[in-house]
Amino acid sequence: MIRATVGAGRQGAAATYWEGRVAQDSDVAQLRRGDLDALSTLLTRYQNRLYRYLLRMVRQPAEAEDLFQQTWLRVAEKIQQYDARRSFEAWLFTLARNLAIDHLRRVRPESLDEPIGDSAPGETAAARLPSQERPAIDGILQRERSQRLGVVLEMLPVVQREVLTLRFEEEMKIDEIAEVLGAPLSTVKTRLRRGLERLRVILETNYPGESWQ
Repeated sequence: MIRATVGAGRQGAAATYWEGRVAQDSDVAQLRRGDLDALSTLLTRYQNRLYRYLLRMVRQPAEAEDLFQQTWLRVAEKIQQYDARRSFEAWLFTLARNLAIDHLRRVRPESLDEPIGDSAPGETAAARLPSQERPAIDGILQRERSQRLGVVLEMLPVVQREVLTLRFEEEMKIDEIAEVLGAPLSTVKTRLRRGLERLRVILETNYPGESWQ
């Protein structure tokens, strides 16, 4: 009976996912035909996730809101260039990321120069920590998913902050993140691992006495 219930739950989740995917593809196709109602539908579907991602990137609500609006204007402008074989979600977040990076280059270029430890020069102490077989992000997310984790995420360099946001808040697959970032899978995995390590160090430093292993 339990097995049947679990199986039914998985089938239901899968059906919901594919129904959403079909609806999204339909909306994208309508938008490419010039139906602006489809743009409104897509905006509603992604508004919370996209705004949250942009807020993680720029850390200023007003700037994130402005970039959110710019992203959808860019979608309307470039929808004819969208390759339907690609993930629309990845394409959308790529547009948003490009706008956010350009914005940061203009107003806070120093935020893009933070050492990230992707290569030997400029590595931070946190980046040089011995890597674990599997960073224990599950316990962190369960215990600090909201306010505390959000505050700590903002202490990370933008390139680590964005990859953690895409992976654990937006629940993107590694290959989708690589597409959004325009980076090799190996780079995404490195940033993810080192971001998790650095996140743990910051949590242990700011909240001593608690276990983050």
